[in-house]
Amino acid sequence: MLKIQQAVKRKIFQAVAFGFSNAHLLNFKGGRIYQGKWKNFCNPGLNCYSCPAASLSCPIGALQAVNGSMEFNFSFYVTGLLLAFGVLFGRGICGWFCPFGLFQELLHKIPVPKLKLWKGFLYLKYIMLVVFVLILPVAVTNFMGMGKPTFCQFICPAGTLTGGLPLLSSHQELRQTIGKLFSLKMFILIAVIAGCIFIYRFFCKTLCPLGAIYGIMNNISIYHIETDKDKCVSCGKCKAVCKMDVNPVEKPGSAECIRCGECVQACPKNALYLGFKTYNKKEVKKNPDI
Repeated sequence: MLKIQQAVKRKIFQAVAFGFSNAHLLNFKGGRIYQGKWKNFCNPGLNCYSCPAASLSCPIGALQAVNGSMEFNFSFYVTGLLLAFGVLFGRGICGWFCPFGLFQELLHKIPVPKLKLWKGFLYLKYIMLVVFVLILPVAVTNFMGMGKPTFCQFICPAGTLTGGLPLLSSHQELRQTIGKLFSLKMFILIAVIAGCIFIYRFFCKTLCPLGAIYGIMNNISIYHIETDKDKCVSCGKCKAVCKMDVNPVEKPGSAECIRCGECVQACPKNALYLGFKTYNKKEVKKNPDI
């Protein structure tokens, strides 16, 4: 029952975050992009700026836009915001607040045989972060000296799904400009959707630069997992239920952990703790469901 409650609670958080991040649904009809005051703020999760319904800016897009400007300014605001979210929640942002994360989880519920991802692919997201988000927007410029938002322009499937396709469907002039770049992005989107059906959160594990940023801070995040070694019987149930392929006993600060809490609920000895506070054995004994 507790496991069901935890799963329901997380889905409610994800649904609310999705609704707040995409509050302007009526904009889909005319293919308009909301450009109000809220667009000055960044979404903690991955949600395309160009999505007609989007209330907030995408942090990865904003980071590239500032870094790739003609002055090549460093985005202290966006970087500070990402660091603040990372220190507070780590990849808990991915597990509880990211709209594209919810989309991936829903895709994975399609009843087909599931696959395991080769661990070597986990490092691709760090290449995406360093090369496509940090280096290329500064190193590759146009005749005006402005860099390209390379991850958004060439890779991001969330942008293609929620921004590109809706705008193309409502603007004939945009459809007339479709070329090889759009074909490339559609191929990536289809590949990611297929990957998510067979592999849990395929994009999160392999290509998401935002997940890479938050994952780096998982070891220091205030929202964290701790293990009571005295209670742990090494049954392996926590590792068995983890869809991100993490062993929370050995690596509670793993960069892949999205803090979903399923391992905590699966532990038969209440040896795992997930929360903001420091683990307190006496408090856990009084309230074993903490």
